[in-house]
Amino acid sequence: MRLLYCHTSIPFHSSNSKLQSLIPNFTPPKTLIRILSGALSLTLIASSPSPFFALESPSSPSSPSSEYCREQDLIEDLSSESEETFVTNEGIVEEAWEIVNDSFLDTSRQHRWSPENWQRKKEDIRSSSIQSRSKAHDVIKRMLASLGDPYTRFLSPDQFSKMARYDVSGIGMNIKEVPDENGGTKLRVLGLVLDGPAHLAGVRQGDEVLAVNGMDVAGKSAFEVLSSIQGPNETSVTLKVKHGNCGPIQSVTIERQVVARTPVFYRIEQMENGGPSVGYMRLKEFNALARKDLAIAMKRLQKMGASYFVLDLRDNLGGLVQAGIEIAKLFLNQGDTVIYTVGKDPQYQQSAVADNQPLTEAPLIVLVNNNTASASEIVASALHDNCRAVLVGEKTFGKGLIQSVFELHDGSGVVVTVGKYVTPNHKDINGNGIEPDYRNFPGWHDVEQRLSQCKYVHEHG
Repeated sequence: MRLLYCHTSIPFHSSNSKLQSLIPNFTPPKTLIRILSGALSLTLIASSPSPFFALESPSSPSSPSSEYCREQDLIEDLSSESEETFVTNEGIVEEAWEIVNDSFLDTSRQHRWSPENWQRKKEDIRSSSIQSRSKAHDVIKRMLASLGDPYTRFLSPDQFSKMARYDVSGIGMNIKEVPDENGGTKLRVLGLVLDGPAHLAGVRQGDEVLAVNGMDVAGKSAFEVLSSIQGPNETSVTLKVKHGNCGPIQSVTIERQVVARTPVFYRIEQMENGGPSVGYMRLKEFNALARKDLAIAMKRLQKMGASYFVLDLRDNLGGLVQAGIEIAKLFLNQGDTVIYTVGKDPQYQQSAVADNQPLTEAPLIVLVNNNTASASEIVASALHDNCRAVLVGEKTFGKGLIQSVFELHDGSGVVVTVGKYVTPNHKDINGNGIEPDYRNFPGWHDVEQRLSQCKYVHEHG
């Protein structure tokens, strides 16, 4: 059973279970972290659950129920592998066709995709004989090129494998929120790097994560837990896990193998003539530490007397979109919309909403330029449209598409544009960017006045 982990800017899905989720997001669980095209994300994934790992788990004396669980998992896995063994060349092409048919969102101005034209391609596939796997891959490439979308593309097995070499946890493990028997959610291990730190310490695919460093993770999102697992190289983290559905509970201490660097730089600046202090925060990228470290910076700056804040997103090309969403929530009131997503599939017709009170209500300036992209544009538009910040600088890049990566049964893959982001004021980010309120740094009195006027219009229509 081949396990993968992925360095990609886009959601990843396994075709073994169509649109199966491997990383959570604010949308239904069949999606991964939503990432704008071209941004970097560190996301661990696996091609499919491996019950062979569950069989290796440390266990207490077996019971009929635990034996039943293991037998069922093994049967399902062997069945899945046998299905993969006999995939035809035509079947691989048709599999790619189905993914596009179900998920592709045509965002081009030419609108070259249509259901009728795409159906004719399927009929052509079924009426032809494809003699080799390389020819099948060529057919898929031509089929995807006909869509006219530069982001929708084919990945050879080698390219797909190379896309699977980074890890957001730092211990070679990915987790996902799954429904539990009480109507809530629990966190399952859905990806492991073979012979990685977590695997060598005894964590197994399918394990339930119960605690991190002694803190219960009940009610927490997978993103929050992965962020808490992350840490500096050669430090340790202790996880409490329950092996499989039926196994024992075990605490394992795991040494991290990835250097986690803070993307946040901050300082306090005194205004002229002895005026209030300004807390300056620069965010270089949206990685797993971004939300936590920015929150720490804000609290420290407030203790140092900051009455105003500047968030510098210039030259920030993005990163983990979920990190961007969580950072926007630090400044927004409960119930404020962070971003909308639009797509053919209902899972992409969603919104992210702030669920807590802000860390600060102080006036805020967000610095942007033409290299402010992806997750940075989500943050900038969320704070601007909710009257929490004014934007200063240059028009942003305009990168607002969502891609998903789908694995095909022969180990190749397709990257497909499946949705786009729309600001709280219903403006399409992609190809348009976001215009700043000011080109040059305004006075704080002007900032306060503009935000006050914005809120009045917002509340009174």
